[in-house]
Amino acid sequence: AALGKSSRIGWIGTGVMGKSMCGHLLDAGYQCTVYNRTPEKVEPLIAKGAKKANSVYEVAKESDVIFTMLGFPSDVRQIILGSAHDDGVLKGLSPGRVLVDMTTSEPSLAREIDRIAGERKIETLDAPVSGGDVGAKNATLSIMVGGRKETFDAVMPMFSVMGKNINHMGPSGAGQSTKMVNQILISTTMVGLVEAMIYAHKSGLDPTNVLTAVGSGAAGSWSLTNYGPRIINRNFDPGFYVEHFVKDLEIALKESERMGLKLPGLQLAKNLYSKLNSMGHNRKGTHSLILALEDMNNIKHG
Repeated sequence: AALGKSSRIGWIGTGVMGKSMCGHLLDAGYQCTVYNRTPEKVEPLIAKGAKKANSVYEVAKESDVIFTMLGFPSDVRQIILGSAHDDGVLKGLSPGRVLVDMTTSEPSLAREIDRIAGERKIETLDAPVSGGDVGAKNATLSIMVGGRKETFDAVMPMFSVMGKNINHMGPSGAGQSTKMVNQILISTTMVGLVEAMIYAHKSGLDPTNVLTAVGSGAAGSWSLTNYGPRIINRNFDPGFYVEHFVKDLEIALKESERMGLKLPGLQLAKNLYSKLNSMGHNRKGTHSLILALEDMNNIKHG
């Protein structure tokens, strides 16, 4: 059965994404208990009526459904499974409760969490998102979900408050695997895009004319339409941070290796993004990849 408005929600991780997503649940009339390692980051949600918890264990005790939106797989492991020093979320959740991890993390970790949670009769979903901070703010995120279909259906009313394109992808780990497909597509597309733009620049072409000429045919893409003009205007503000993208590509490579897959395009994209990261562009957007290619080719702008 669907979880109703009377369901108590717990939310852990109120950064850029989590703050907006939890805010939509509060606006929709759900009661939320929130926790963040940096306590001041929960203040905007407290102002909206959320209840503040002092530990993840406390959030779990107070919740029927708990959402986590964290940074790295290591954070997911520590907060959900706990450590020698701290009780994790699973310790505090009662049987029959639901845990939804919305962090982009490892498919294998999602399966491990599901197995351990299952022993305690707790349901889990891995539900990473795409659409960045803008999608989180506007409640237009794409949400890719792994786990039991019945659990997905029960949480669907909450997902639909946060996103638009919500898909059940299969068993535990399938949400994370789909997010990796998404990141492989974005990274390798971006390599082609910035190489093409550098080639156009070196050939003496007007880059805006080039976008018009090639953008509507088979060479066109969402990235070209949306990021092409920003690159031309030297606007590298993030839709998605380079440093988070490098983390995602590392997960994709690690999982590929685990499956015995060789993906040379992904490896190349990851190497180029790591170079960009080490150049100090870690807090710029993914489309700033052109800066790494300009550096390799001694191309100076402005």
